[in-house]
Amino acid sequence: MTNLIQNYGNADSDYDVYRDQIALSLRADSDGYESIGCVEHHFDPGYSMCPDNTQFLSYLAGRTTRAKMHTTAVIIPWNDPMRVVEKIALLDNLSDGRAMFGMGRGLARREFEGFGIEMGESRERFDEAAEMIIRGLEDGFVEGVGKYYPQAKVPVHPAPLGTFKGRTTCVAMSPDSAVAAGKLGVQMMAFIQGPMEAMHMPMIEQYRTAYRDTHGADAPPPLMIDLTYCHADSDAARAAAFEHVANYYMTCVEHYEFGGRHFESTSGYASYAAAKQAIDEYGLEAVVDIYVNAQIWGTPAEQIAKHEERRAIVGEYEPISVFQYGGLKGEKAAASYELFTAEVLPALQSM
Repeated sequence: MTNLIQNYGNADSDYDVYRDQIALSLRADSDGYESIGCVEHHFDPGYSMCPDNTQFLSYLAGRTTRAKMHTTAVIIPWNDPMRVVEKIALLDNLSDGRAMFGMGRGLARREFEGFGIEMGESRERFDEAAEMIIRGLEDGFVEGVGKYYPQAKVPVHPAPLGTFKGRTTCVAMSPDSAVAAGKLGVQMMAFIQGPMEAMHMPMIEQYRTAYRDTHGADAPPPLMIDLTYCHADSDAARAAAFEHVANYYMTCVEHYEFGGRHFESTSGYASYAAAKQAIDEYGLEAVVDIYVNAQIWGTPAEQIAKHEERRAIVGEYEPISVFQYGGLKGEKAAASYELFTAEVLPALQSM
């Protein structure tokens, strides 16, 4: 499971949002979830507000014993690569070797502007820094001679407790990011946005091809992140999904400016212009419906069936669930989590 840390509509105190997210995260450790994750986002609490997911996960590491601590993801262009290596290595030590390093490139113009970084540089910055970080976690030192991150050779202490091969992931929501993940030899991770065959499979195949061509082996199964809601009544599940998942998507439209045209002229982001094209062609309401229906929610039996249908399309993959989003919180989110954990989680683990 992973955390978005969203204060939807700024309806609660930021503190209360964190308490709510932490409560389910701690339960997930004792309930047998393989990993607990957290995203990185800045400057917009109504969308997401975890400025340092390694710090958040370090706190959880001290209160858990089994689950892996997964950054989903550290946004590389917003962080110094040497500091990323140090933070991940420290998290690995604090969690007794349970750290998973997930990274991403970033998409919101407001966040790049907040850091004073040109968004059109993100691909070059990511490619340069990602290689430095991956090498640093393996070699125990960081150095770089690139355009953006010249770095004299420095040692990393504490050293990671083991190799990060097999526990490094990369968000891939565009064709070039899918290819980058494959070339880096790390596990692809995607937040589900639309129909699997039409939207996600082309990128998954590009990832698999790049991985095979670069490393001479088959890529590991992709990780897929869904907004999840589980209820014993199908109609109630559908009503909640079309409220809360739709709420969340509208915060995406606002945060990422999907209705704008800046993606067309920003280097490395041309593929995201399709979001505006879809809104213009089909209308916002129809696009919201597509997004909601792409997530896996419903009764336990309906969710298991949806996972089976997805596996028939994708092949093996690893699911990650989000339980709190778009105003779904507190007792309502906890009840969904409890039913999912009791009836869906065992089925997924057996699959």
